Amino acid sequence: MRYRQLTTGWLALGVILLIDVLRVWLPGIITIFGQAASTPAELMGAFALGWFVLALAAPALVRRVGARPVTVAAAVVLAAARLALTAAPSGRTQLWLATAGLLAGLVWLVSVAADTDRPVPGLALGLAANAAVHAVLDTYDLIWRGDWVAWLLSAVAVTLFLLGTALPTLPAGPGGAHAWLLAGPALLLAGMVALAPALALSGTSYLVAGDGVARSPLFGLAPVPVAVAGFLLAALTGPPRRWGRALGPAALLAGALLFALDRGDLLLPAVLLAAVGLGACLALADDAGDRPDTGDDAGRVEGVGGAQDSARTAGRRGYATAGGMLVFALGAVGYYSAYDLGYPNGAVPVVVAGLVAVVALAARPAGRPIRAPLPPLRTTAAVTALALLAPLLADEVPATSNRNGPPDRLTVVAYNIRMGFGLDGRFDLAALADVIDRQRPDVVLLSEVDRGWLLNGGHDTLDLLSDRLGMPYVFGPAADPVWGDAVLSRWPVTDPRTLPLPAVGAPTGAQALAVTLDLGEGVRTAVVSTHLQPPPGRGPVVQARAVADFATGYAAGRPLVVAGDLNTEPGDEAFGQFTATGLVDALAAARPLATSPADDPRQQIDHVFVSPGLTPTDPVAPPGTASDHLPVAVTLTLPRR
Repeated sequence: MRYRQLTTGWLALGVILLIDVLRVWLPGIITIFGQAASTPAELMGAFALGWFVLALAAPALVRRVGARPVTVAAAVVLAAARLALTAAPSGRTQLWLATAGLLAGLVWLVSVAADTDRPVPGLALGLAANAAVHAVLDTYDLIWRGDWVAWLLSAVAVTLFLLGTALPTLPAGPGGAHAWLLAGPALLLAGMVALAPALALSGTSYLVAGDGVARSPLFGLAPVPVAVAGFLLAALTGPPRRWGRALGPAALLAGALLFALDRGDLLLPAVLLAAVGLGACLALADDAGDRPDTGDDAGRVEGVGGAQDSARTAGRRGYATAGGMLVFALGAVGYYSAYDLGYPNGAVPVVVAGLVAVVALAARPAGRPIRAPLPPLRTTAAVTALALLAPLLADEVPATSNRNGPPDRLTVVAYNIRMGFGLDGRFDLAALADVIDRQRPDVVLLSEVDRGWLLNGGHDTLDLLSDRLGMPYVFGPAADPVWGDAVLSRWPVTDPRTLPLPAVGAPTGAQALAVTLDLGEGVRTAVVSTHLQPPPGRGPVVQARAVADFATGYAAGRPLVVAGDLNTEPGDEAFGQFTATGLVDALAAARPLATSPADDPRQQIDHVFVSPGLTPTDPVAPPGTASDHLPVAVTLTLPRR
């Protein structure tokens, strides 16, 4: 294997480890540093941005100490933090381990940039391989699994990465600043849109019926190999000349625009266009004309006389890298903080895509083609083959059945799952599924369901829970197409409808999702899942009234269940909006039944309301810290037929 292929693979491994750390660190801002939404969004943003600003000092450190010792030291800290996170620590320990890994990863990137004038093959391979592995793992990271497979694969990756630090450094040419500047923006767009397996899975779930409501898809990860192949081919085979150079940036901007429209049926084309466009833009930035065409490694070293880059050129690449990663932080924090602060955020991915397009087109094209360190077709085939395992290995939730006829009772569970993160800040699907499964539910109503936000690690929490519980889902988007509420049912679900609720000053969107359970022999029950979002300092009265009217109208006299995190307590005006329509508090027999916060429940804000024909028994709020709320469960006896 050629030496340059080894160094490219080492850079790719470092990118993979850095992304792994980010998938722990980013959620930690909300779940650990944010202390269950009690910390102001501005303070959380300052904490997040501070580490990226600190990394701007790394080029000066490299200039003073030297690139080689800084690279080795930062690589060791990054590897140690990544391996330590596999032990699944929690709380502040987890946050500071991830923070150490993040800062080390940023310094490592800057120091590598000082000695590398052609980073695109390694960056592209790292982004593509990470997406392929994440898809094969069904978007459930190795770090959170904690089993022997996670330890084995993590140890192998860390060992290979550390061995790669022993590779000697080749003299770098004078270019590379454009390509390194795109490292951060490319990481943001890849994780948010272009190479996000959870987003592709969510996109396919909207295509099942085409009515704006998402359902459990079969082989929902099938678009991932297509996106990975398109990205790698565009990044590694070199850009077209003349007017064709604009095609990649145009595709990237089109994908970002489709994503910004917040429509579930546009997610899939957004992913595919952004993947190809991002790869093409990286290829344009790599196609700089300020280096000689050397043909092979030996000739290349002779061509530059074995001399090191000047301090100014190395520093330019370092500052470009640190600045690009600051763009990553600003884009990530700016996009997701909108859901706390209430400003429009659709422009963020479009602006970042525009920046990538401008930088790519500004790179002066080379007079002659530059030989790629990696064989484009073979590399693309290998990573795509890995990605193809994802749809082949994907779990298929068993079809529901009513062959035994209508049941006499239904057990209902309503749960605000906080994106799958417990009070300790860990993404613990096993604990979440266990607390639900212990109730032996027939229908589960979920709030705060995240299906691909980069800020929360890019998991499709709904699909993962659906697989674990063996219950197909219906999903209603609220804040955007991958954040909202869901219904999982052991009985066939028909006629799903969703109602966007008035914002009334609340920053995060809210909705009501109604479905009909087909219990067999003509017996049907209406179920409505919702999560009310009150405006600051007020109750969700307007939203409660809208949900109550929508639910009773949808049920049209059939038995009805309305449940979720309603952010109102018994006796409040918003609570009364439901009882005023004739609905009954199904948890009344167990009151007081506090559900929040989970470790010291004081508020009764999670509720189940039912129509008078349903008889509730055994209401309970099972203890646990798999979320910041407790679930509520109740068994409902159906009317006699």
